[in-house]
Amino acid sequence: MRKLIASFRFAFSGFCYLLRTQRNARLHLLAALIVIGTGIVLKIRQSDWAWLILSIVLVFAAEALNTALELLADRITREHDEKIGHAKDVAAAAVLITSLGAAGIGFIILGPPLISTLWHP
Repeated sequence: MRKLIASFRFAFSGFCYLLRTQRNARLHLLAALIVIGTGIVLKIRQSDWAWLILSIVLVFAAEALNTALELLADRITREHDEKIGHAKDVAAAAVLITSLGAAGIGFIILGPPLISTLWHP
């Protein structure tokens, strides 16, 4: 049981490190809070919540993996290495791809009821 508790503590520590050191992770957190607040106000369906939560989780997972890869790559060498540079770029692309996908899902789910609310209060 102690190992299980320790693993959760390490994971929580990693998430705090991510938020403390990565500006984009803080921006993702702000976007997630706005999406969650908007979903609550609009009283979206349970199935829509599932898509939004999945999107938020995937963006944070991609951001965490990107940060981990960058930390490891920088530990290996600070000198320019073309392959390491490509690896870091591809990891950053994963964050971009998941973020764009999450934004698309957010617009599909939240856009119509938000527009309806704003146009017909």
